[in-house]
Amino acid sequence: MISKEKIASDLEALGLESGDHVLVHSSLSKIGWVCGGAEAVIDALLSVVGPEGTVAVPTLTGSRELSPENPPVFDPEKTPCWTGLIPETFRKRPEAVRSLHPTHSVAAIGKRAQELVAGHETAAAPCGPGTPYFRLGSWNGKILFLGVDLRVNTTYHGLEEQWQAPGHLQPEPVKAKILVDGTWRVIETRIHQYGIERDYLKTLPLLREAGIINEGFVGEAYSYLVKTRPMLELVGKKLKENPRYLYRKTA
Repeated sequence: MISKEKIASDLEALGLESGDHVLVHSSLSKIGWVCGGAEAVIDALLSVVGPEGTVAVPTLTGSRELSPENPPVFDPEKTPCWTGLIPETFRKRPEAVRSLHPTHSVAAIGKRAQELVAGHETAAAPCGPGTPYFRLGSWNGKILFLGVDLRVNTTYHGLEEQWQAPGHLQPEPVKAKILVDGTWRVIETRIHQYGIERDYLKTLPLLREAGIINEGFVGEAYSYLVKTRPMLELVGKKLKENPRYLYRKTA
């Protein structure tokens, strides 16, 4: 069995440090047989970043069925996420705070948790400027891919929004319902359009060459730790030149 202490030690070896603000994409099953399950992984993450740090997870709820005719309805306390057992367990913790975006919410625990998630629902798009995904960049935060790889990098969607990648967002806004302090509010927002295949793995050599990604095992899970700001700058230059840069080329 893999202990919480082993996970914490492996995270430190990967480059996660006390005081870090980190967004965690994860697969519990890839880590191996963890003593304590998802709770132990969360405890390990929090122990490494310490009281001055912040841990966040994507608690996504969007789907291809959503549209102006079928807008999102989001209760931050009750609406489950589809991003895995670790995020679903994390968001239910009493100390966790969850952003109010109706499709791309983030849950956070730590010193700057409230600041990280604040105002997400007012951003122009789900993952770009004004969202927790980009806010981590301005804080010199990190992104941990725990047993997963860059194919799940939600922050890349933010770059697609920033540089207006064609077809990434639905052409018309939706009027989503979100529950805020016991009262349903209607907000107008943009949401994703599904169907375009991405090739996010193509950026891995760029990140390696720039020296902004660490790689190694956490338990049995091959994992990556990326510095958010330089990643946004490096890959953002590619999208500035070609907004379709992250799209998979088709014949």
